[in-house]
Amino acid sequence: MFLNNKSLVFGMVLGCLAQISFADEVELSQQFSSCMDRSGGVTVEMLDCIGAETQRQDIRLNQAYRDVMASLTPERKKQLQEAQRAWIRYRDANCDFYADPDGGTMAAVSSNDCFMSTTASRAKELENFK
Repeated sequence: MFLNNKSLVFGMVLGCLAQISFADEVELSQQFSSCMDRSGGVTVEMLDCIGAETQRQDIRLNQAYRDVMASLTPERKKQLQEAQRAWIRYRDANCDFYADPDGGTMAAVSSNDCFMSTTASRAKELENFK
């Protein structure tokens, strides 16, 4: 029993470290990190933090999209517009899948985290086109 608890704690620590590493990789805000620290693992608080960060990342994504579009030829603009629409459909379908009705409160957190992380990742991807 002690070994199982020790393994569980170790797994949770690794999961947190992976999330922190990913947050740095896609450039999530310091406000998000601070908010999650203050949430104390309370689902509603975590969802509020994720929702606020998703809004920040959506603004970032839209700015990156506008910046890239401004530098493209009309033909390339059409390609990016089609790609972005396909990406939005994929993100929405994929992240909605995480919201398993039988998954409890963590399913909501996972789904919302998916939207936030995927949006941040796409923002970074488009920023790299500049």
